[in-house]
Amino acid sequence: MDFERPIVELEERIRTLEASAAVSGVDAAGEVADLRRKAARLSREIFSSLDPWQRVQLARHGRRPTTLDFIERLFSDFQPLHGDRQFRDDPAIVGGLARLDGRPVLVVGHQKGRDTRSNLQRNFGMAHPEGYRKALRLMQLGERFGRPVITLIDTPGAYPGLGAEERGQAEAIARNLREMAALRVPTVAVITGEGGSGGALALGVADRVYMLENAVYSVISPEGCAAILWRDAGKAPEAARAMKLTAGDAHLRRLVDGVIEEPVGGAHRDHAGVALAVKAQLLDALAELTGKDAATLRSERLAKFLGMGEWTEGR
Repeated sequence: MDFERPIVELEERIRTLEASAAVSGVDAAGEVADLRRKAARLSREIFSSLDPWQRVQLARHGRRPTTLDFIERLFSDFQPLHGDRQFRDDPAIVGGLARLDGRPVLVVGHQKGRDTRSNLQRNFGMAHPEGYRKALRLMQLGERFGRPVITLIDTPGAYPGLGAEERGQAEAIARNLREMAALRVPTVAVITGEGGSGGALALGVADRVYMLENAVYSVISPEGCAAILWRDAGKAPEAARAMKLTAGDAHLRRLVDGVIEEPVGGAHRDHAGVALAVKAQLLDALAELTGKDAATLRSERLAKFLGMGEWTEGR
């Protein structure tokens, strides 16, 4: 990212100095320590003042942890499950049975790739209707076994292709919204990267919804919004500012229940650190929800989402 370049240049200087010192035997520890302090200070300054478009770029960062990265670090005894039992297994959605700190749970989420080949395989995290039906099948399996459901959201949106529409994309998303609202077990969702439109919401009707600090949540991409409003996708940064899509914006408007801080420099620089922060939030949420009966969970969940967007007219 352009705004990361000063940090990267400092880190490169540190690596070069360390390599040179190792070869020459010269003691450069003091200079290296000074450069590290400078890099840390610069990181804090840059990442504490990011604008919405820069956060969009971070949410899309190619090295940002994916659902499978989080599963590897957060859960034990993960047993992946596949297929919607109707059409096929959609690789843009992954999930299965697992344990969180020893507690049985059901985890499901969007999965992006790391490079062109894997992104094509995963369809860039854009699920087809069979992906959402697969997710629902797994969530209902978790309900059947009395396991809390954890969803990890990272998608530009549901796939808008002809085949997806023919197989009932809108119906699949709508069914997920309805059925997630009625689940009889605790549900927790974390938006880890992009939270795009109905494709995100299809996994996001949960008792508690959190966002990572540099994640985004919106009804359309900034490029799509700019193309509609100004007929110019190049105005995406302007659209991002107007859309109020950052984690702070969503929390202020009570669309999410909390913001999970990322390590300085972003989640893509410290997968282990951000995983620890997510795990702590998941455990806190489940501790809060455990003990509530099914009727209470469902009524509070419904009231929460029906209450979004309420407003009063002043005199």
